[in-house]
Amino acid sequence: MLHSGGKRLTKQRQLALDVLQESAEHLDAEAVYARAKARDPKISIATIYRTLALLKEAGLVEENRLGEEHAHFEATRSTPHYHFTCLRCGRVIEFDTPQVQEAIQSFCTREKIQLVSVQLLLSGYCALCRREEE
Repeated sequence: MLHSGGKRLTKQRQLALDVLQESAEHLDAEAVYARAKARDPKISIATIYRTLALLKEAGLVEENRLGEEHAHFEATRSTPHYHFTCLRCGRVIEFDTPQVQEAIQSFCTREKIQLVSVQLLLSGYCALCRREEE
């Protein structure tokens, strides 16, 4: 994808992408930087920020807010998924559901629109936090 846009897949870009693909978590830029720096001490935080923007533009990385002020990143997946964030403990639960995808497709067809991206973020209180409240 980068090559078709005239960009090169440098060692640093590949490293940032590897960090995201290997992570089961949603990492902010600082966490991507820390993990990348552990493998390549010469990499800079500025390189990570530029790389994340480039990978996002190329469609290889997704940026999510997850109810916080700063962004979290994850490697783009082949199937859509969505996020629930607990307002108390910050836990993020990923889920997918064909019904959401069907509703989105129906909307696009009905309105004759071309969809570029979808971000569905649900927030509330997870089961553990609800039990602690009771």
